[in-house]
Amino acid sequence: GEAFRSGILLKQNASLGEEEYILTIDSGSVTMEGGSKAAVLYGIQTLRQIISQNGAVLPGLVIRDYPDIKNRGFYHDATRGRIPTLSYLKSLADKLSYYKLNQLQLYIEHSFLFKDFSEVWRDDTPLTAEEIMELDDYCAKLNIELVPSLSSFGHLYKLLSTKTYAHLCELPDSDKMPFGLIARMGHHTIDTTNEESFALITGMIAEFMPLFRSKHFNLCADETFDLGKGRSRRRAEEIGTQRLYVDFLEKLSKFVISKGRIPMFWGDIISRFPEAIRELPKESICLNWGYAPEQREEDTQMLAKVGATQYLCPGVGGWNQFINLIESSYRNITRMCSYAHKYNAIGVLNTDWGDFGHVNHPEFSTTGLIYGATFSWNKKEIPFEEINKQISTLAYTDRTEHFVSIVAEMATKSVMDWRNVIEYMELHTGGSAGEDDIKKSFLKLDLSKAQKANQILAEKSQELYQVIASMDTSKRSLVKPYLVAAEGMSLWNSIGATIDQRVYHRENPAAEDPCKLAVDLEYWFYEFKEVWRSVSKESELFHLQNVINWYADYLREI
Repeated sequence: GEAFRSGILLKQNASLGEEEYILTIDSGSVTMEGGSKAAVLYGIQTLRQIISQNGAVLPGLVIRDYPDIKNRGFYHDATRGRIPTLSYLKSLADKLSYYKLNQLQLYIEHSFLFKDFSEVWRDDTPLTAEEIMELDDYCAKLNIELVPSLSSFGHLYKLLSTKTYAHLCELPDSDKMPFGLIARMGHHTIDTTNEESFALITGMIAEFMPLFRSKHFNLCADETFDLGKGRSRRRAEEIGTQRLYVDFLEKLSKFVISKGRIPMFWGDIISRFPEAIRELPKESICLNWGYAPEQREEDTQMLAKVGATQYLCPGVGGWNQFINLIESSYRNITRMCSYAHKYNAIGVLNTDWGDFGHVNHPEFSTTGLIYGATFSWNKKEIPFEEINKQISTLAYTDRTEHFVSIVAEMATKSVMDWRNVIEYMELHTGGSAGEDDIKKSFLKLDLSKAQKANQILAEKSQELYQVIASMDTSKRSLVKPYLVAAEGMSLWNSIGATIDQRVYHRENPAAEDPCKLAVDLEYWFYEFKEVWRSVSKESELFHLQNVINWYADYLREI
């Protein structure tokens, strides 16, 4: 036939690696060759990025590219307060594909509509089987593996707080304990000594697993804080909590394997006794997480030494924050990805958690998501300032290249952050803390910084307004949530300063009239709810509403 001379040609080339592609742009044509359909798609996404930055006049080039790490994933919290809409999850999958990520996991505890579990999800808006299967199909078309992830050991707070299943909780009377956002982070762990526990968990796994075409299953099994402290105490005294943990995880892993899947689990517990990894099925994958900017290397080194198959799991730094801590996440992600390359990890799973009700807007994790995609694909690091300029242009179409640097500075100006907000309220409402405890906790905050922080937030908000003019119209709507978040940060800084002055009698120039602050807080939360509903179901928004109501009432009383 006649030789190809113009247009765009896509073709598979068996001589290339499975994820390798070659993109050629010359004066008359664009040719895309890939070792698989996935590789061709990677090339298409690169071409889209080139077009977005160059328009119709494309540069002549040849790109030959492939990833250094095979499995490159993103982990999204869909449990701790915020359950995303299906349309948002599809847009998230689109974003993963655009940046050449190939795995997505959703963190599920109680937020799936399990049959016969109405007591668990009755006050929520859980994901349904139909939604999961539709998302799985959508991801598959983008060559993204949607991996099921289900709490199976610790972090079963809502399930084990019910009347029906409280008897399987490690701590007695869990159904009588008042709800707390802090308590949910630490409890509840299942009683491994009760035979019903294994039947309950495997029943949940068996119901959830068939909705996914994935070959993996993440059991989670992290932060089993209560293990050996309640109903299993006697058994723990006999054989130790390490044995309790490993035996139950081994049973769950073997069950997953019996269903034809590969078990995954978080590595925080096993890293305390890494040699125990050899007792687990050889198929098991350890998800080795750590979120510190200077995350230590030793855990990865030890797990590699004992032969663990591992993913390295950094974080995007959004939990407990109104705006993600971008510089902190950059340092964490680059470091963890470097460990992944150094110790031959088979994957990187970049995490996005939603502690204490998930106040953090999911869209703010885009920059961290791109860090993870970039440094898992290629071990060469790009300096912080330089990659932020690139992301400003590519993700936000900001021709000034300042967008990410502006919001990165804003993120550091939260003097009274969301965790502080929750702790102060729950010390008052929990019933166990005395006035001295509340004061001691609050006075740890350096609220002398509030006035200066609020000045900078106001300046940076104005800079964001100015950047809008340099952005494509399709991206300008991304700015409003940042402005709402910045307003919230400033409000909470002022609330902290006002409590500091009126309750603890320390002069603070950022203090305001408390009744006015109460009104401002209520108006701000109205805007916050609009942003929430743009990407999330109603979920547990009512818990955040309760926080706002408590503070507004408290301010009117002090």
